[in-house]
Amino acid sequence: MNSSSRGLAVCSPKITIHLQCVKPHFKLAKRKTLKGRHRNKGNGINLDNRSYQKSFILDMDGVVYTDSTLIPGANEFVNRLAKGNYKFLFLTNNSYYTPLELSNRLLNMGIDVPEDYFYTSAMATASFLKVQRPNGCSAYVIGGKGILDELENANIEITSNKPDYVIVAETEEYDYAKIIEATLLIQEGAKFIATNQDLTGPSQRGPVPACGALVAPIEKVTGIAPYFLGKPNPAMMFWARKKLGVHSANCFIIGDRMDTDIVGGLESGMTTCLVQSGVTTKNDMNRFPYQPDYVFNNLGEIYPETIQSKRIRVES
Repeated sequence: MNSSSRGLAVCSPKITIHLQCVKPHFKLAKRKTLKGRHRNKGNGINLDNRSYQKSFILDMDGVVYTDSTLIPGANEFVNRLAKGNYKFLFLTNNSYYTPLELSNRLLNMGIDVPEDYFYTSAMATASFLKVQRPNGCSAYVIGGKGILDELENANIEITSNKPDYVIVAETEEYDYAKIIEATLLIQEGAKFIATNQDLTGPSQRGPVPACGALVAPIEKVTGIAPYFLGKPNPAMMFWARKKLGVHSANCFIIGDRMDTDIVGGLESGMTTCLVQSGVTTKNDMNRFPYQPDYVFNNLGEIYPETIQSKRIRVES
């Protein structure tokens, strides 16, 4: 999926984000920002107005764009975040692209966001392996540049010779030979992990296979399900908030999928916002036992200055 000039035709003037205003902090927020922290009866954490700084985590596919076309309202919302000096981060289960490529994709659509503003399931996978195997490990990989770059940055050896792990991620080079190799390696003892559980992703022509679909034949043959690192895995949600340096109680997650974005935000203590510009519609919501805190048609309907956290009671 390459960036296309179609995205340029639907945009308002290009948005440029100035790093000195909105660059994310990479240290965890100090506890003193939650002065007087305690639980209230059903009202979440008690903060005064000075401590209440909103932050936003945004999904990308189906929320900001579809294919290479910007979804209406996306550029306006990002502009509101930039002008309001809100901390924010793009959090995507798509492991195919690197952060730099994602930054360039948005630039081609009229939104100028530095690569530091992105966190992918490929990055979460590399973080997981560094935590689990601090002395290093090896992996056989079915995946594209996004996952390969992150594994290389983490000094993880890529090999088909008795690897510690088999890793499956989004790729345009998926064939029967790779399925066979992955299946045999897992049966020989390699651990099975994958970047995300999404069965499909959005496109202008309809749903297309995603990572969850690619692991299916391997899981069927081996009888072993992979461990998924992407949303809604709490580890990925934690690393995203850590990158921003924010507390979950004053963080909003915005996504188009009930089974990843919304449940991931719910289980991580964030305020959840479903946009109906991607996979999930309002009618689809009824089959889930949990519901989002807010439902919008698209990002253009969300105003950071007025939306209120469902996890915090703000006192003046």
